[in-house]
Amino acid sequence: MRHQQSGRTLQTQRTSLAPSEVLDAARDYFARASGIYAAFLEKQGPNWMSLRGQGGEEIVIAATEEPGGTAVTGSSYMFDAQVAQFLSTLPRAAEPEPVS
Repeated sequence: MRHQQSGRTLQTQRTSLAPSEVLDAARDYFARASGIYAAFLEKQGPNWMSLRGQGGEEIVIAATEEPGGTAVTGSSYMFDAQVAQFLSTLPRAAEPEPVS
């Protein structure tokens, strides 16, 4: 038997925004989503949040500061396309310089 969370995918993006700005942007983005794709803040910590949408669907967004930007991860069971769309709205961080 498969675990109920086994269908989730983890999506990632690097951005130039600070972690708190990413979480603010996620809260605003999903609250403005149309109809069945809207989701609203359920729980939040300093670097993560979970949002709850129609039918109890959960979206989790985390943002961790790292050299040269912020690593953002997003996961959802059924809202994968909406998570991908949100991540695409974030300004991309510059790629780190190669170590020589």
